[in-house]
Amino acid sequence: MSTSPFFSELCSAYQAEIDDLSFDSEGKNVLEKRLKEKRAQIGFLVQMLETNPEMVAVVLHQAFRFTSPSAMNHLLAQDADELPDWTSLSESIEIAPWAQNLVKTILKEPRGDWCLILAAALEYRYGHLDPHRAESDDETRAGEEDRDLVRVQRHDDNHTEDHDAEEDEARVRDEAGNDWLEAQGFDRKE
Repeated sequence: MSTSPFFSELCSAYQAEIDDLSFDSEGKNVLEKRLKEKRAQIGFLVQMLETNPEMVAVVLHQAFRFTSPSAMNHLLAQDADELPDWTSLSESIEIAPWAQNLVKTILKEPRGDWCLILAAALEYRYGHLDPHRAESDDETRAGEEDRDLVRVQRHDDNHTEDHDAEEDEARVRDEAGNDWLEAQGFDRKE
């Protein structure tokens, strides 16, 4: 997936916004609580729509279901002056019922269409290319590969204690990946 410089910069800002909202000073995951607070402030937040669109877009975190990945991938490759209108893009997106009023509020703004396009693109990329999630997925895959390798090696004549250590290391990597995913609000992979 190709991402334009315009979206790369916005995606970094969006990731930072999500990260800032995710944990309190004690390290507790408070993302849902803080998102609820931000959503209640949508009337104020739309004032930042043009200058800090990621701060408005975050209220729609997890509000979209994407029915056309190709349309979203195409969108992420576009520069700021090449964006489609919201109406054409909305055909590729389902909006959660809880977010309908937020979308209506944003659409009332002069640049509301633009903001919704950005919000959808940012959320799509966050869900599909989140660097932390990708690292965790890589660690999980590495752990699965290590486990598979250990299983194959166990069938060899030369079974040693090293295999158990490798399996333990793979299990630790898997567990760390699952812990991270759970902290981000995803279900644990078992």
